[in-house]
Amino acid sequence: MSRALFDRADFLGAARVLASERGPAAVTIDSVTQLLKAPKGSFYYRFASRDVLLGELWLATVLAYQEGFVAAIGAGDGLGAALHTPAWVRQNVDDARVLLLYSRHDFVQGDWPATLKRGVRDQADRFKACLTSFARQAFGRVGPPQLRRAAFVLAEVPIAAVKEHLRRRERPPPLVDELITKTYRAIVGGGDADRVADDCNRSDRISNQ
Repeated sequence: MSRALFDRADFLGAARVLASERGPAAVTIDSVTQLLKAPKGSFYYRFASRDVLLGELWLATVLAYQEGFVAAIGAGDGLGAALHTPAWVRQNVDDARVLLLYSRHDFVQGDWPATLKRGVRDQADRFKACLTSFARQAFGRVGPPQLRRAAFVLAEVPIAAVKEHLRRRERPPPLVDELITKTYRAIVGGGDADRVADDCNRSDRISNQ
């Protein structure tokens, strides 16, 4: 009976609600099953442990966030990648609270199945590849200073800009986009996204001469 009433998505959804409202520490087997009014046996039928549940929640959330970020980098739109964070947050406030108000290590713990470990590793590699690609396009080379600038302008600034709004459980106002854009242009240069892409391509051509 319990197998028919509850599936993995139900448990992940309950974990997301609890983590968004009270943080990952509030996600326990008891709290999740009580929220769903599900038997514990139904939980253990689908997840080996609380750690696996939290790991799957974090990985699913970060992959959903990264989709638009990776697409923007692939299109040569660095400014679009930087502005992806506030845009995604506005559409996914609860998921954003889970992802951006806590660190990966608040979720990624314990002994995981190999597939979950591989998923986390692949996600980290994908993000590093995006930083490398952007650094090469925007700054003409890939070294520690360029990668540091890339991480700062694409990730650290946008996340810092939305955090206070997430703590208040509100959508970031348009001013946030303005501040991110001004910071991006001060560090990278360029006007709109098309000009940024042109500047990136020009940097590549110069560096290869």
